[in-house]
Amino acid sequence: MKLFRKTLILTHRYLGIPLSLLFMLWFASGITMIYARGMPRLTPELRIERLPPIAFDQVMVVPADLDQRDRGGPRGGGAGGGRTTLLTVMGRPAYRVGQATIFADTGERLREVGRGGALMIASRFMSLPEDRLHYVDELYEPDQWTIQQRPLPLHKIVVDDAALTELYVSEQSGEVAVMTTRGSRALAWVAAIPHWLYFAPLRLQGRAWQQTVIWLSAIGSLFAVLGMVVGIMQWKPTRPHIPYGGWMRWHHIGGLIFGVLTLTWVFSGLLSMDPWQWPTSGPGLNLRGALAGANDLSRFSAIDAERWKPLLSEGDIKEVDFAWIEDEPYYLVRGSMRQPSLVAADTMQTGRQPASIESLMARLEKAIPDVPILKSEVLSTYDAYYYQQDRGAALPVVRVQLGDPDRTWLYIDPQMSQIVGTFRRYDRLERWLYRGFHSLDFSFWYYNRPLWDLVVITLCLAGFTTSGIGFLLGVRRMGRGIRRIARSRRPPAILNKTSETLQMTTDRRQL
Repeated sequence: MKLFRKTLILTHRYLGIPLSLLFMLWFASGITMIYARGMPRLTPELRIERLPPIAFDQVMVVPADLDQRDRGGPRGGGAGGGRTTLLTVMGRPAYRVGQATIFADTGERLREVGRGGALMIASRFMSLPEDRLHYVDELYEPDQWTIQQRPLPLHKIVVDDAALTELYVSEQSGEVAVMTTRGSRALAWVAAIPHWLYFAPLRLQGRAWQQTVIWLSAIGSLFAVLGMVVGIMQWKPTRPHIPYGGWMRWHHIGGLIFGVLTLTWVFSGLLSMDPWQWPTSGPGLNLRGALAGANDLSRFSAIDAERWKPLLSEGDIKEVDFAWIEDEPYYLVRGSMRQPSLVAADTMQTGRQPASIESLMARLEKAIPDVPILKSEVLSTYDAYYYQQDRGAALPVVRVQLGDPDRTWLYIDPQMSQIVGTFRRYDRLERWLYRGFHSLDFSFWYYNRPLWDLVVITLCLAGFTTSGIGFLLGVRRMGRGIRRIARSRRPPAILNKTSETLQMTTDRRQL
């Protein structure tokens, strides 16, 4: 038993030196992740803000003709299928159909952006002359700030402004795809990059990065368990309960209190990598088109600038999605107005009555006749699975529980008549094991900021302090051990001389 106890203590002591350093990195970056959220990106709000208004009087191509256009887009992009949007690209109105871009004034397909086009796009995006922009390169491989960005290539442009902005213009879409500033890059280096181990040389090696995170998290979880076991073994039922003093005493107390928290955070981080590859999709439940109907562009009439003028009184229109809602054509309009507007394509009337539960259930039953619908209800508030901290997710929604093998739950927005959330049995389990333990996003405080911030920051600081004390104690103990070994290997003459020197120093101090 004594040998077992000693082995556990020594393993915890010396394995804790590198792992405590890793835990400190994760705890510290976890605090900044509360506000950084992730890697620098171009937010949807800023993208819409920087888009120029659509010149409706220049739109000559009829939406119905888009399916008849050449489908052999650049790099395999096709016009058919997918989302259809009207916006402005390179100063001209254009349709975005799937991944293809077709100019709405002539019907030409966007074939190439090139260096000159990228500089022009960046200049209009920043509202700066081109002589304030510096073209860097055309990237065919991701760099540190485009790890998650596809497709490539991207044109990298540095802006001569106070924020040291860097833009990445997509060769395929002709839009700014990524935007970073000096501040967002600096924040990423103390937030997402260390927290996710998003160092480009490692992250771009997908398999190696995944295995690194999995193994570090697994070893960290075992180390947290080991620390708690050692702490409990060293606890004495009689006074003094803790057989340590000084910093070691505080490390022992902190480990007993915050060890469970450390374990849940590290283990939930492990689960985020899906190490056991849990099934996440059920067979035969492709329901995305069940509520909308067929996406028939022929139902959309030619763009008439006069018909759009009444809507322009609410603000500039910068992007128009062609949407199908229960077999009826609609425009989803975004621009300088505060909220997107839903416009009936036939009448140009704004707004729509939400679909009834009966109508939605009838469409689901038709789409999946062999799957029973166990329960359906309207939610006016978020539940444990469908939620968003800034309360930006649509409400009300209809929650539908299906009787398929995966016990799928659907969340349907009755206003848009579309599925906005799908949670299968394993998704719901993962929600608690990962997001619940990792983000502590429990409803009783998650929406009560800054209470949630204060609790999470306090816990992170406690974990950081406990890990930091353990790291310093381990380094000191290792240093003493190294010096002891070095002294034991010195020749006797050197040891005698050292002893004489120490004795003379002691005698002087006594005098």
